[in-house]
Amino acid sequence: MATRRLRKSQSTELSKVEQTDPREFRKTNEAIGLRVREGKLSLLTRKVFNVMMFHAQELKTPGVNAPIDTPSAKKYFWIPLSDLARDARYDSNDVEYLKQQLEELQNIKLLMENERQWTSERLVSSITLVNPHGLKKHSGQVWFGFAFPPEVHELVMSPGIYTRFSIFYQGLLRSGPALALYEICRRYATNPSKLTLIESYAHWYGVLTGNPVEVAALGPYKYFKRDVIKPAISEINALTDIQVELIEHKNGRRIERLQFKVQQSKQTQLAFPAPPVIDVALMERVMALGLSKEVTADLLAEHGDDKIRASLAMVEARMAHTNSPKLDAPAGYFRWSLKEGADVAQALQLAKEEKKKSAGRKALGPTLMEKFLSARALDAYDVYKELNDSERVLLIDQFKADPSSAGTKITRGIEGPMVKALFSQWYAKLLWGEPTAVALASFVEKFGIDRN
Repeated sequence: MATRRLRKSQSTELSKVEQTDPREFRKTNEAIGLRVREGKLSLLTRKVFNVMMFHAQELKTPGVNAPIDTPSAKKYFWIPLSDLARDARYDSNDVEYLKQQLEELQNIKLLMENERQWTSERLVSSITLVNPHGLKKHSGQVWFGFAFPPEVHELVMSPGIYTRFSIFYQGLLRSGPALALYEICRRYATNPSKLTLIESYAHWYGVLTGNPVEVAALGPYKYFKRDVIKPAISEINALTDIQVELIEHKNGRRIERLQFKVQQSKQTQLAFPAPPVIDVALMERVMALGLSKEVTADLLAEHGDDKIRASLAMVEARMAHTNSPKLDAPAGYFRWSLKEGADVAQALQLAKEEKKKSAGRKALGPTLMEKFLSARALDAYDVYKELNDSERVLLIDQFKADPSSAGTKITRGIEGPMVKALFSQWYAKLLWGEPTAVALASFVEKFGIDRN
């Protein structure tokens, strides 16, 4: 179904921020911290769903403002598409991408369970765009129609025990995990204990990332804390009406369960301009590396703008480094940098310390440099695995043509131990050039290796 772009006047309207927007909606506590079984909740889909709840509660009855007179139109809630984009802070003119995100919202399956009932249901049952003048026309109003499944409809329209949320504060938050954590903690801000429930790492991973949880696939908790929890808390404390603090519960030395302490802010937060929910310029920079729009959107939702910018800067700097070999697969290198990118500031400090070591110290076992090169070769092989099939073929052909592979039998690929080790070392040098003090110091810091 084709749709026209938002008019320029509408795009301008989207960039404006109502700094004292008083509008609120009621969200049932059962719908806070949703357990997703299929699909993924991103920042945009979270905001869009909240906007749909707000307008449904304002309209009260389906069929109001229906732009066409059909029996099915009476079953939808109707708002102008420009109102949806404005309230969700979607300031892009790309309606096709917005449609993709609306479809993703419709693909989300939830599990709802209480003492009396177990229900598996979609978050949204139906979505439609209508322009009475014709979707391909440049005149007329584009209307957004939406309907909820029965159980979700009941929770939206008759929320029972609920928490009030501000359209204004949700607009300020820049990441899906921050919005999810804000909603959960805002629920407990008026609770006498000021504490959320104590839940497992897997539980918090699911509700904050919006992903279905596969416990076996969960990475180390310390990375979840670094990449998801701490940035979310920083956003909430800086931009909203509450202050959040992480509480970790240990079993021996292992952190297994988490909860959060929440307080109402003692002073009014500054009215920061609402950031774009999708940074189109950032998306285009990432896509320039060779990634599709869909993959780029998923990476932005998973890692957040700040981490994407840091990794992108790392890749762009590597591509601009004229003294290093050409980076043949920037997309694969970018994926790797998102997972393994180092903290440069700490690395520089450690590099200064590294220079103070005694050069004549006798090494026991593998030297630090040997350990570093071995680990770097493993990282290079991980980058290789992120490449698509055609990129791998080109890279292997390049390896075969290099003098360093002379005499090596590569007829069966590079999976043999000796060929794999040689290839990985060659590719590491291709990616990163000769070892530097900064890279070596970062390796020491990251793995806690004895530098003596």
